[in-house]
Amino acid sequence: MEFTFKLNYQLSSDDANPDELVERLGEAGCDDALVGIGQPGRIALEFTREADNAFAALTSALADVKKAIPTAKLIEAGPDLVGLTDIADVVGVTRQNMRKLAVTNFSTFPAPVHEGSSTLWHLVDVLRWMLPRGGYKVDQSTVDVATTAKQLNLAKQNQQLEPEVLHQVQALLA
Repeated sequence: MEFTFKLNYQLSSDDANPDELVERLGEAGCDDALVGIGQPGRIALEFTREADNAFAALTSALADVKKAIPTAKLIEAGPDLVGLTDIADVVGVTRQNMRKLAVTNFSTFPAPVHEGSSTLWHLVDVLRWMLPRGGYKVDQSTVDVATTAKQLNLAKQNQQLEPEVLHQVQALLA
């Protein structure tokens, strides 16, 4: 099965040569990725990878990038955190239609993870909410990739927790 996803990384100062990075990525097995190097100190990779499942696709890509650029730090796996426009694009509706769905279904529509000038949701939460409602173009491979991307991002964030805080929070949530 084919899976499409993005991996965004922060680079070290040692990895400033974009041509060299692209070469190393190709040699490490990332020849199925479009490489974006537009922002200094960052690299974005959009993969279209064959694998048995989304988890295998994303984790093999993470391993390949680690081989090519060992000092690169993962910023985010995607698609995960998205706004209404992004969600609308994924399911084939207008942004206005998505906004109407969110507003008229406020009690059941997934809660955002960030509210402010930009409101963000985990894509998989909204897709799972939309699936039983029918009539929307929700591709199962997109749901699988969004699920895996969310889990990877949450695991990455979890590593930043102080052990004592993690222990106390887990006890409160149990």
